[in-house]
Amino acid sequence: MLVTWLSLYPVRRFASALGLVAKPGGHSTHAKVTPLGGGIGIWVGIMVTFSAASVAIGLLRHYPELQARFPEALQPYLEGAWSRLGQLWSLLGAATVLVALGVTDDRRGGVNPFFRLAVEFAVAAFVVYGLGFGLTAFIGITWLTNVLSVIWIVGLINSFNMLDNMDGLSGGVAAIIAASMAIVMLTTADPETSRPQVFVAALLMVVCGSLLGFLWHNRPPAKIFMGDGGSYLVGFLIAVAMLMATFASNNGPRPHAMLAPLCVMAVPLYDMTTVLWIRIRQGRSPFVGDRSHFSHRLVELGLSRTQAVLTIYLVTATCGLASILLTHVEIVQAITVIGIVACMLLLVIILESTQWESSDK
Repeated sequence: MLVTWLSLYPVRRFASALGLVAKPGGHSTHAKVTPLGGGIGIWVGIMVTFSAASVAIGLLRHYPELQARFPEALQPYLEGAWSRLGQLWSLLGAATVLVALGVTDDRRGGVNPFFRLAVEFAVAAFVVYGLGFGLTAFIGITWLTNVLSVIWIVGLINSFNMLDNMDGLSGGVAAIIAASMAIVMLTTADPETSRPQVFVAALLMVVCGSLLGFLWHNRPPAKIFMGDGGSYLVGFLIAVAMLMATFASNNGPRPHAMLAPLCVMAVPLYDMTTVLWIRIRQGRSPFVGDRSHFSHRLVELGLSRTQAVLTIYLVTATCGLASILLTHVEIVQAITVIGIVACMLLLVIILESTQWESSDK
């Protein structure tokens, strides 16, 4: 949080020189020239934090006198953390490719959408087939789960990109989701080790902290926007973290816990799905931005922009709390939790239905 907060001051200052500015006009609703490149600060916060952690783990392993001063409760995790540093840095390298793609997109005012998707699919395939991160969902068909994992990563990258349309919106929603999933990881034991899933929780907590540092600069009126570089980075890391996590075992008492990622991601997925549906119904390209997003539709219903963002925060937080409960309750209670989330989303759909009809005219 601190690293991102500090690093964004020079990014804001030199954004214009770097060609990272968002100008009013088009489908954008902001009224003045605003720096882009918030994703650079988020990336710096994540990379510096994990660099410091990697150095610290190396020193603790090689100097027993330092390890003796390390909290005893955390010492069992040192070897596990050390063994996964290769995976971590391969993952962060893949994330850096997406940041570079997004920053290039921000500078040029738009990269060819098919090239962008090709890079996203290539990075997702590297993570799934190269690093071995993927869902199982008790399906047992490897090729199918791998394909679904790639689609999941690309889908979440673009869902957060689409959600980045109002001050504080995408960053705040992502922070709530990352915090919710971190709590799930710290309170849900890995079936193989019977210990909290600290590695995934740490990744999500670092992402959350970086987003909080960014939100200081992105709160209304925003001093800097996340840009494509930031939304690609955040969507990618959250998507992969959910694939790395174990929510339920084959023989466990709570197989329904595997629905937690879908529950916590309800708002970004809802926004992406409805936006694509509206654009396709109107005969427009799904790749061209507009003002048909969930947040814009709430404003058309009479909410202010701040009220729309806070409303989406509350819906996301409700889904996040539901996902936490889902991993700790039995099947009957789980059905109730999922029913509450479904009823809330149906209520939103009913309230919005008039706006969908008007936008189709």
